[in-house]
Amino acid sequence: MSSDSPKGPAPAGPRARVAVIVPAYGVAHLLGEALASLQRQTLAEWECLVIDDGAPDDVASAVAPFLADPRIRFLATPNRGVSSARNRAVRETSAPLIALLDGDDLLRPEYLAHTVPLLEGDPGLRLVTCNARIFGAVSRETTCVTRRQPDRGTLADVLDRSFNVYIGSTFRRTDFDAIGGFDEAMAQSEDFDLWVRLMLRGGHAAYVDKVLGEYRVRAGSASANGGRMLVGNIRVYEKVLTALPVDAPEAALVRRLIAESREALALEHAIDRIVDGDTRRGLAELRAARRLLTGRVWALSFALWQVMPALAKPMLRWRRQAHTRGASRGAVMPSMFETEG
Repeated sequence: MSSDSPKGPAPAGPRARVAVIVPAYGVAHLLGEALASLQRQTLAEWECLVIDDGAPDDVASAVAPFLADPRIRFLATPNRGVSSARNRAVRETSAPLIALLDGDDLLRPEYLAHTVPLLEGDPGLRLVTCNARIFGAVSRETTCVTRRQPDRGTLADVLDRSFNVYIGSTFRRTDFDAIGGFDEAMAQSEDFDLWVRLMLRGGHAAYVDKVLGEYRVRAGSASANGGRMLVGNIRVYEKVLTALPVDAPEAALVRRLIAESREALALEHAIDRIVDGDTRRGLAELRAARRLLTGRVWALSFALWQVMPALAKPMLRWRRQAHTRGASRGAVMPSMFETEG
């Protein structure tokens, strides 16, 4: 059932410093955890809109116990995809800042207390991000940022992933409106596309070096599919090339990133062939890309497959499962191609 207007108490009004947008498609059984984490925020001046994007499960019943909180409202709409849902939810809120919280993820209590004041105090900031724990359908729990990351990032840093942006980030409504919100034509990497377009407005991004979010990977979720992520990333880079001046310093970087992403996508396709049973063609394609697969383990694997090619399928299936990260809905290259020592 769809609704043209949000259900629940009136919007929080001018006292709300940030609007928290919660799309909830297919995660009704997890939504209560997400909203409870929001209610535990030490910064209390927020409003929240939960949007049911034509979900197959009962989101309305899941959110009902939370509507007694005047800061939380609910809106049901026909299914048009997560980007459309987020855009609609943002339009239904009024706070000057926007924070994203997917219905299966969690915020730690200090999240808003760290992100909101940074944006309020620095007009040059385009977004504030943080580190987050990754849990759920992963081989082992880890964090989104595993290497040293600077406290501030430029457009180039966001593009080449030296500055990781977590999906649960906070940004300004004025910037969001200026770039037209999420691109509803993007089928993958829509969040990465948003971060990049925000950064194209100039200024910088800020990173809070604390684990302030909890990112849940669910089996079969889009975030666990490296090939789809790469397709989305390539589209983002192509859009950036059309937006940048020809002589922009980032243009050469973007062209390199497109080439690297296409090579990584070819590797994904080669492994798909092998896992699907076309071992001969898949191994030939992997060998053609050997320069990207360095390290002792890969060398030993290729030597073994030369003698016993039938082992390639189970070995690569296991490796893909073991290295499924699903780290950030468009935030990293598939880690299964990282080199070993």
